[in-house]
Amino acid sequence: MGNDKWHYLPKMILLGSVMILIAGCGRDDSSDKRIIRVGHNQSQNHPTHMGMEVFEEYIEEHLGDDYDVQLYPSELLGTQTNMVQLTQTGAVEITVASNSILETFNDQFEIFNLPYLFESQEAYRAVMNDPEIVQPIFQGTADSGFVTMAWLDAGIRNFYVTDTQINEPEDLRGLKIRVQQSPTNVRMMQLLGGSATPMGFGDVYTAIQSGVIDGAENNELALTENGHGDVVNYYSYTQHQMIPDEVIVNTVFLEGLSSEERRIFEEGFSLMQQTQHEAWAQKVDEARVHAQENMGVEFNYPDVSAFREAVLPLHEEVLDNNPTLKPIYERIQEKAAEVSETEEGETE
Repeated sequence: MGNDKWHYLPKMILLGSVMILIAGCGRDDSSDKRIIRVGHNQSQNHPTHMGMEVFEEYIEEHLGDDYDVQLYPSELLGTQTNMVQLTQTGAVEITVASNSILETFNDQFEIFNLPYLFESQEAYRAVMNDPEIVQPIFQGTADSGFVTMAWLDAGIRNFYVTDTQINEPEDLRGLKIRVQQSPTNVRMMQLLGGSATPMGFGDVYTAIQSGVIDGAENNELALTENGHGDVVNYYSYTQHQMIPDEVIVNTVFLEGLSSEERRIFEEGFSLMQQTQHEAWAQKVDEARVHAQENMGVEFNYPDVSAFREAVLPLHEEVLDNNPTLKPIYERIQEKAAEVSETEEGETE
């Protein structure tokens, strides 16, 4: 990769170098290529980075005379919140942002944070791949300086803690659990009886290790790719959320592309999404085995009905507070019913 030289620099030195670059004009002085900075908070072994590498290869294969795509994993450009702000200004062209952060720019993203919104992964994917449902939301941040060009699989979110299995909501009482920085997620924890501690993802390992928090909620890759399996003992499949990550792109950058360049970038985003999705399932299986066999994490599978019942009032609260979500919510329920009918028909 053209940007491999960055991967071996100490983080603070790299961040300082990046800030100097960002302050410049966005051109590589040695070749007059436009630098495209792509930031995310995952490791280089993560499916998200795999998707980014395919994107980099595709863009440079087709537009390499004009563009130099540079990847910055592991929060090298700062936290997700920092990177979103940099993408707003155009200092960074492309960022992978959590859905929770995007709520603050377009409150319709809140719909995807609702716990137990989707009954199955099939329903989740059908909704996320339906442009009539998602495109108005994805494009609804244009006034903030960016739009979403792809969605990435972030798996199913479950609880993982240091000292006890989570088999019912009561097991969360008194526990300090890291959640994404979103009012919806804070309220979810209140309804489940735990104590919500919003913080950036990069701070979670140290916070668990030092006892600041008792655990977190995320997918299985957090255990292995981010090392959280070294500091927790139990992973409980509450399956409370299926939330995408979004690939956001600066609007000024997009609008400056020619029609042919725009077509190629859109194809690159599609390949990025496809690659990331395909790598996800395999990585989850590998992570589960590695966490159990090599990190000593114990997995358990509680009945989720009590968890679902505890948080369902949040659906009504969110819809009452944000009436614009009601038609989206209804369309999602309709889509889920269509998927369920199709699955039933295939099994008959």
